Amino acid sequence: MEFTKYSGDRNPVTIAVVGAGLRGRQYARLAAARHAEIVAVAEPDPERRAAFARTHGIPAGAVFDSWEAMSAAGRLADAAVIATQDRLHVEPAVALARQGYHLLLEKPMAPTEPEARRIAEAVEAAGVIGAVCHVLRYTPYTRALKHLLNTSSIGDLVSVQHLEPVGWWHQAHSFVRGNWRRKDESGPMLLTKSCHDLDWLAYVVGDTPSQVASFGGLAHFHAGNRPPGSAKRCVDCAVEPTCPYSAVRLYKTEDGRLRWPVDAVTDDPRDLGRALREGPYGRCVYDCDNDVVDHQVVAMQYTGGVTATFTMTAFTPMQRRQTRLFGSHGSIEGDGRHLSVTDFRTGTTSTTSTVDTGEAGDGHDGGDEGLVEAFLAAVAANDGSLLSSDMATSLASHRVVWSAERARLTSTVVRL
Repeated sequence: MEFTKYSGDRNPVTIAVVGAGLRGRQYARLAAARHAEIVAVAEPDPERRAAFARTHGIPAGAVFDSWEAMSAAGRLADAAVIATQDRLHVEPAVALARQGYHLLLEKPMAPTEPEARRIAEAVEAAGVIGAVCHVLRYTPYTRALKHLLNTSSIGDLVSVQHLEPVGWWHQAHSFVRGNWRRKDESGPMLLTKSCHDLDWLAYVVGDTPSQVASFGGLAHFHAGNRPPGSAKRCVDCAVEPTCPYSAVRLYKTEDGRLRWPVDAVTDDPRDLGRALREGPYGRCVYDCDNDVVDHQVVAMQYTGGVTATFTMTAFTPMQRRQTRLFGSHGSIEGDGRHLSVTDFRTGTTSTTSTVDTGEAGDGHDGGDEGLVEAFLAAVAANDGSLLSSDMATSLASHRVVWSAERARLTSTVVRL
């Protein structure tokens, strides 16, 4: 689908942000660049809170240390961006929806189905617009791929292979040392990292799975693979120079500039040494308390008969997702930026690039920008159909994730 452009020249959409971390700052920056007004923030960290308020010129009376305090002040904006940690989504989402805020909710919706259902029901009951940040739906690449499928360029879609190459150092940063390393603190990795992909597959296929199987586990990042002579921290480790997961090399800032993932470790590059010596990101990857998987495969059959496999693995370079789609009259191979179409009728293959703007290289290849643009347009028009999905649709794709994880743990085929 083509997304309606937002124009904030008249009556700009106003936004309150709950959680001024990396994602909250990104969505606020993109909204402000499109002439929306960031009018309130709730953030417990005092330095982040103050920096965010300065950036957006938010007056002291609209700066809060918790979402509860912001909620107590009454409705302050048209919409709220909720970008807290995963397990802190439910209560602010439900409360702010009831106050009449339209919601842009970072993925995943919540760690469990009952919690996610509470959010979806609260949004529906309040009659507000609700969107989960499934940014992959909004890239130029996805629009081009959907066009190819909708125009029967490869005939009837039969099956799909989809790969999410997490990247060896990204796994170490986020899912071994970082905030998403444990199921009890965030959720299973298929939810926290790959709910994007299972939602995207449902969108591309245009259908929902009817049955799911899954396999995988934690193959490498555990104490059983700890090298002889290694230390608890990379800064003290004799093995560090040859270890592919060295925190010393991963977070090195030769030019003194902070950029992801270093800005998740420290707010000051001069403080990086102390952060690696004392904080979580300097730990040996074989001496952490992580328990999420480092590889997983999901096999799905959709209600219309299409089959798909999804592979998530840590053991790759940091790359874009890769997809192969097989149809009755042709096939498509895509890498997030380019699409190669083979036509069985002519035996020819043509390749096109879907990157047509400078923005497409920033923020999930344009997905962040596309999502924010569509959300602002939907709020301005009070028309949720301007988004590619609503809370109920996101809940349905999250249910596929939970079913796949149940299938993995029980070695069964789960019917939805």
